[in-house]
Amino acid sequence: MGLDDERLGVLREIEQRVLWLSTAIVDHANRVRPNPTGLKVGGHQASSASLVTIMTALWFEHLRSGDRVSVKPHASPVLHAINYLLGELDESYLTTLREFGGLQSYPSRSKDPDPVDYSTGSVGIGATAPIWGALARRYVTTLGEPVGTGRQYSLVGDAELDEGAVWEAILDPMVNDLGEVCWIVDLNRQSLDRVVPNIGATRLQGMFTAAGWQVLTVKYGRLLHELFERPGGDALRRRIDEMPNPEYQRLLRCTPGQIRDRLPDSDELQTLVDSLDDETLHAAVRNLGGHDMRAVGDAFEAIDDTRPTVIFAYTVKGNGLASEGHPQNHSSLLSAEQMGELAERVGMSLDRPWVAFDEATPAGKLCGEVATRLRRSEPAPVPVPALPTDIGRTPSGKATTQAALGRALLDLTRSAPEAARRVVTLCPDVSSSTNLGGWVNKVGVWSPAERRDWFDDDPETILHWREKPTGQHLELGIAEGNLVGALGELGATWSRWGRPLLPIGVLYDPFVERALEPWSFGIYAGGQSILVGTPSGVSLAPEGGAHQSITTPSVGLEQPGCIAYEPAFAIDTEWTLLASLGRLGKPDGTSAYLRLSTRPIDQSLAAVPADPAARERRRKQVVAGAYPIRRSSSDAPAVTIVAMGAVVPEALAAAERLQAQGTAVDVVCVTSPGLLFDAVQARAGRGAADTWILDAAFPGRRAAPLVTVLDGHPHTLAFLAGINQVRATHLGVTKFGQSGDLESVYRHHGLDADAILSAALDLL
Repeated sequence: MGLDDERLGVLREIEQRVLWLSTAIVDHANRVRPNPTGLKVGGHQASSASLVTIMTALWFEHLRSGDRVSVKPHASPVLHAINYLLGELDESYLTTLREFGGLQSYPSRSKDPDPVDYSTGSVGIGATAPIWGALARRYVTTLGEPVGTGRQYSLVGDAELDEGAVWEAILDPMVNDLGEVCWIVDLNRQSLDRVVPNIGATRLQGMFTAAGWQVLTVKYGRLLHELFERPGGDALRRRIDEMPNPEYQRLLRCTPGQIRDRLPDSDELQTLVDSLDDETLHAAVRNLGGHDMRAVGDAFEAIDDTRPTVIFAYTVKGNGLASEGHPQNHSSLLSAEQMGELAERVGMSLDRPWVAFDEATPAGKLCGEVATRLRRSEPAPVPVPALPTDIGRTPSGKATTQAALGRALLDLTRSAPEAARRVVTLCPDVSSSTNLGGWVNKVGVWSPAERRDWFDDDPETILHWREKPTGQHLELGIAEGNLVGALGELGATWSRWGRPLLPIGVLYDPFVERALEPWSFGIYAGGQSILVGTPSGVSLAPEGGAHQSITTPSVGLEQPGCIAYEPAFAIDTEWTLLASLGRLGKPDGTSAYLRLSTRPIDQSLAAVPADPAARERRRKQVVAGAYPIRRSSSDAPAVTIVAMGAVVPEALAAAERLQAQGTAVDVVCVTSPGLLFDAVQARAGRGAADTWILDAAFPGRRAAPLVTVLDGHPHTLAFLAGINQVRATHLGVTKFGQSGDLESVYRHHGLDADAILSAALDLL
């Protein structure tokens, strides 16, 4: 349905007000608001201007309340301007861009005062988030909890298509079924520093087509299309189509006289140019489809909801501003004089920059209608069903913490089936090698529709791949960014629709660092999930240095919004997993990172108390971050060995040998350095955390020199010496490893019992 002239006029009036407000928001932050430090405030007037038409058309014509939109980071002022006109943002905030407590630099679900569907700011991550948001919404509906329908839009800067994470997401086979996904690429052909010489739009379009997406292109506006129909029009189209991007951008900075000199390259084009007046010629070279309200609307109307869609909208960076098309306009600011000229052109005033539309005017009425149409009701939150804290099993024999994960999940389906139904696991093609096979066999693989398992009658098939809408495991391709992107959105369903999930992503621990940025950004955006890194460290000795993670324990300690655990025993894995699940899906919830191992360990070494009260005391200590696993009979030990994860057996062996030599030794098993550090800070009055665990694991009366050891960087536990101000030696892994048997690898890195014993004797 096309726009009539009257409606088009109202939309253009709103478009011009949005342009003004978004520009003025940045102007005020940089030129009007006092800035005693003189530090650059920043903002992106030109990047905002290129999206004004598209966002005006989307919000005021096509968006519905069930839709969600991810806005490119540098266009946040446009989003705030629209929210202001719709009554979703108080005027007082328009002066607070990048001010403490004010409008954030980039759209933020958790920190901005107005509605923001997706946090953006890390290039490529915000663009792909609606893909995983669509997946998460579909998954929730299979639980029998309808959360509505709607499109998932991404407003993407063309430079974001340089990010590999974008193509990893587009190419994942799951995405082909997500017809509600629609990307609009703001094709302004400029990056931060320059005009991109060859943006390769045709190549990009072909890549989306090859991935199964519908590809729509909005290249030219109505004026150019009308000129193309005139004599010489074919020559004009050819000239613009074949023109290098920098040459085209230069035309945008030219006067009509200069355009007449530069544009024609043939007699027929010269004749057409000569027939145009200056105003028409000047308008024609900038008449791109992304700034034509009707052309943009036609593209939205043509969306095919049976498959993902991408719309390539050609735009001009800085459209409508004095900085229009300048190669260095990315973060440039209009001068006071230029702001005055813009105000006069759009009918605004520098003295009263925040005037909204009178409700009685056509534009004011449309704003009211759109606000009503887009208003969402807050979902009634559904609490996570009760989770046990202890399933009650006491593992025996030899077991790995990696296998304990799958065992605990299976036990959860029996002890707490309602809570277990909300668990969803994800893997990048490593389900079997991370011991999730039993869980996958039990719960099935999630798929929008049931699919035949062609190996269900093969007796040699151990892992059964039963795909069905009630499945609870999602298998993604080998792309860790996709894994944690989906993890973040599955972990945000509690806040989007009031329907919490308990998502657990499992990947090889060395690749945690590859996935860290998008996972961290997901936590920032409100996603609560559990990331499991396994196998970890040099303990997977035969795999070699490329697969031996060193820094991940430190990463876990330092990641905001996350509690990291590295359990040593199967029972520790169960307890920390249950505690981590219990923190998900609520306003004050937190994510977790579990670092697990493939090393089989004698479970009797855990010495789990048989008495129920003593067992519960141990569980609380495990969950709080540390517990004494061995206390010497002496009133005060000569040395304390602090160990974490897979090397606890070496610590206990060293303690036995020292004790045999007459040296009293305590051994403390650390499960969470981060929680211990929080407790240390809280004891000093910096932050809020339980401090009792420090007295339980490191009582002052038993203070002694420390030897700390872990299969990771030794700095992770180095702060523990400060609890009681004792001398310390810190053992760990500081260099790349190599393949070998476990004994040789531990000896090489100084993690074996000999190294621990020697370090203790050196301290004494």
